Amino acid sequence: MRWVVGLVLGATLAFGMTAPAEAQRRANTIRFAYDQVPENVDPYFNNVRIGVIIAHHVWDTLIYRDPKTNEYKGQLATAWRWVDDKTLELDLRRGVKFHNGEEFDADDVVFTLNYVANPANRSTTQSNVNWIERVEKVDQFKVRIVTRRPFPAAIEYLAGPLVIHPNQYYEQVGPKGMNEKPVGTGPYRVAEHQIGRSITLQRNPDYFGESPKPKPTIERVVIRFIPDRQTQIAEMLSGGLEFVMNVAPDQAAQMRAVPTLQVVSGATMRIVFLQMATMDNSPAAPLRDLRVRRAIAHAIDRKTMASQLVGPGSEVINAICYPSQFGCDSTGVMTYDYDPAKARQLLAEAGFPNGFDTEIHAYRERNQSEAMINYLRAVGIRATLRFGQYAAMREQSRAFRVPLAHQTWGSFSVNDVSAATPVYYGGLDDDLTRDPKVVELLKRGDTVTDPQARLTAYRAAHAIIAEQAYSVPLYNLVTFYVAAKDLDFAAYPDELPRFWEMRWK
Repeated sequence: MRWVVGLVLGATLAFGMTAPAEAQRRANTIRFAYDQVPENVDPYFNNVRIGVIIAHHVWDTLIYRDPKTNEYKGQLATAWRWVDDKTLELDLRRGVKFHNGEEFDADDVVFTLNYVANPANRSTTQSNVNWIERVEKVDQFKVRIVTRRPFPAAIEYLAGPLVIHPNQYYEQVGPKGMNEKPVGTGPYRVAEHQIGRSITLQRNPDYFGESPKPKPTIERVVIRFIPDRQTQIAEMLSGGLEFVMNVAPDQAAQMRAVPTLQVVSGATMRIVFLQMATMDNSPAAPLRDLRVRRAIAHAIDRKTMASQLVGPGSEVINAICYPSQFGCDSTGVMTYDYDPAKARQLLAEAGFPNGFDTEIHAYRERNQSEAMINYLRAVGIRATLRFGQYAAMREQSRAFRVPLAHQTWGSFSVNDVSAATPVYYGGLDDDLTRDPKVVELLKRGDTVTDPQARLTAYRAAHAIIAEQAYSVPLYNLVTFYVAAKDLDFAAYPDELPRFWEMRWK
C-alpha cells in the first residue's frame, strides 16, 4: 500500500486536489476517518478513543473542565458542593433539552448514574463508575451523589466520562438502543449511524447557549471507520477526507509537502505499556518468574522506540500513568535500562537459556508491536503477533488468554491517577496480576482525602509494580493530525478533536 500512497502523493503535488476540500467547505462538512470501530456508541459501554470523541459531541457532562485552563465550569450542573466527605450536591441547569425533545432534569441524572453504577449492568470501565453508591433526587433540579467511600477525584470524573442520558428513552431502549439511535444533549446530534461503518453528526440548532462548549459552526461531521491507516492516508491525499489523526510520523512528514493539507502534532496523555499476565492461570508459564519479566523489560529499547517510532513529544515513562495526572509520581521506582545481555542472562538463570515461545496481542500502532517482537526475539523470546480490534483483545485478556498485551490507555482524559493505574492493577477486570498489596495501596490512593496521603499510597503502589516488573512502561504517544489546509482547529493533549470549536478559514 505504501507505493500507492506515494503514487497518490505524487499526483497531488503535480496537479493539486483543491476541488474536493472546497466542495466540503461549501457544504460546511468535515469528513473524518478513524481506525477503530466503537463496540457501542453508548459511552458507558465503550472505551476506545473514537467512542470518547463521539461522546463529547453527542452528550454533555454535569461539569466541564476547560482544556486550556483546567478550570471546572458548570455544564449540565450550575453549582456543586460537598455536604460531607461522601455526599456531593449539585444544582442542575434549567431549560436544556435532549435531542429527542425530552426536558433535562434530576430524573435523568438519577437514572443514568444509578444504572451505570450498578455492577449488574456491566459498564465497560468499572473504575469510572464504581465509586458511586447511589444518586438521589432532592428536587426537580437538584441531586445528591453519595459515594461508596471518600472519592476526592469525583469532580474530575463528572467532568469527563460520566455523560447524562435521557431517562425515559434510556429506560426504554437500554445500551443497545442507545448505540443504534444515540440521544444526548450535546452540540451535535446523530443524524445517521451505520453500525460498524460510519456515524454522521449534525449540528444541534437548539444547543443551550450557556454551555462552556460553544455552539458549533461546522454543520456536519461524517465519521467513517476505516481500519487500514494506509487507506485513510490515500483518501486524505485524494480529497476523500478532510481530517485524520494518529498518522505515522514518516507519513506525516511526507504529507507536509502537500499544499492543500496541514499537519499538526502534539504530545498526548495516552500512555503505552506492555502488560504481562503473571497469575497462576497465565497462558505463558515463564511470565510467573520475576527474572523472565525483568528480562523482557531489559530487552526493549524504550528510548529508541519513543524517538524513532513515535516522534518528538514522546517521553519514556516509568509508571502506568501520565506524568501530569495527580499521583503519577515514579520518583525512586526501579527502572530497567536497555540491556540485551542482561536479558539473556536473566532468562538463562530462570531456566530458559534458549528462550521460549509466546504471543503479543495488540490492536493499534502495529509498527510498535513489531518492534517489540524484534527486540524480544533478539534475546531468544519468540513472540508471535496477534493483531485485531480492541474489544476482541480485551475479551481474550479478561479470560486470561493473553500472555503479553501491547496496551495503550488515555484515561478517558481524566487528569488523575485513579483513572490510570487502578484500571490495570486495582483488582478489576483488566488486572492480570491481582497483587493484594498493590490493590490495597491503589484503593487507599483513590479514597483518602488528604492529598499527601494519596501521593504516598500511589508512589508505593508504583514502586511494587516496578520492582515486580508486572509491566513494561514505555512512553506516551504523540498524535499527528492531518487536515484540509483551510480548516481551523487546535490539538489538545487529551486526543479530543473538538469539532464544535472548528471552523473553515
